Amino acid sequence: MKRITALHAAEIHDALSRVADSGWYLRGEATASFEQHYADYIGTRHCIGCGNGLDALTLIFRAYIEMGVMQPGDEVIVPANTYIASILAITENRLVPVLVEPDINTLQIDDTRIEQAVTERTSAILIVHLYGRCAYTPLIADICRRHRLLLIEDNAQAHGLLCDAVLPHRKTGSLRDAVLPHRKTGSLGHAAGHSFYPTKNLGALGDAGAVTTDDDELAAVVRSLANYGSSRKYVFDYQGRNSRLDELQAAVLDAKLRYLDADNARRREIAAIYINKVNNPNIIIPRPRGNSVWHVFPVLCERRDALRQYLADNGVMTEVHYPIPPHRQRCYSQWASLSLPVTEHIHAQELSIPCHPAMTDEEINCVVSLLNAYG
Repeated sequence: MKRITALHAAEIHDALSRVADSGWYLRGEATASFEQHYADYIGTRHCIGCGNGLDALTLIFRAYIEMGVMQPGDEVIVPANTYIASILAITENRLVPVLVEPDINTLQIDDTRIEQAVTERTSAILIVHLYGRCAYTPLIADICRRHRLLLIEDNAQAHGLLCDAVLPHRKTGSLRDAVLPHRKTGSLGHAAGHSFYPTKNLGALGDAGAVTTDDDELAAVVRSLANYGSSRKYVFDYQGRNSRLDELQAAVLDAKLRYLDADNARRREIAAIYINKVNNPNIIIPRPRGNSVWHVFPVLCERRDALRQYLADNGVMTEVHYPIPPHRQRCYSQWASLSLPVTEHIHAQELSIPCHPAMTDEEINCVVSLLNAYG
């Protein structure tokens, strides 16, 4: 993280100094500036800053309940292979997660399995652009249209990701007339939650998040809920929470946003080297459909833990995303009997190797050589 921050150190320090000297640390010009710039970047009318990515998703579902669009007890289809925050946001609102297996070739939700999970209680599909790879497909949009479902995006790992999309209309679920080329994730559905945790492609220096949407009413309700339920000082329309993006984090994000596309391009360069140069039958290299911003570069290996130790012994840090799937976590013990073999296979074999814009060519080639030599 220190190396990544150093890439834009001058701009970050300048942004922090401006806020510190301003004397205004919440709900000020820095937050308003970042919200406008990020909305323009994503391609939505609204961006509402909040405390973190989990809050962003939680606020979306809570706002839809307050608006009467969803009801407690409604079902939300969600990928079984995801970080637990995606599911926590659903259950915190007394909604019911319906776990759908991923496609082993993309590691994203398998769109061919979604329709069989739709019931009369289903009100939304939450897609997760996991690892920085696009989870959206035209089939998912078509399912939303035919069943009049909300399409919500967890965009915590995919800032700046482009894809071509036929978009579901934000309230009716009907499809717009044409394919819209080069839309960014975070603008594909009715609303999206974003995390700016420091390790993300667009990372703050602490916790931060945002909601993006084209829905004026949803934006207003989310903003109010994130501010204790208040839209006017000391007047409370909802039983809200305190989840606001502070001026320091907003200023840092605004400074780093200018470099996001270039940083993502470097991630793609690194990924292309891995894809083209790693050749080891013991290691499965991802071949994603379409574009990716490679928040992490996930490989699969049957002897994952041995590979991880081998790399560590040679000075290469790795991470597992994630060692225990949500349906095997104690907090969701009611799912203990579920059999989700594709998800379990991924969680048993996934290993994230280094892929970030501060990497040197020498480091990249070192990782390639080590992977090719592993046996």
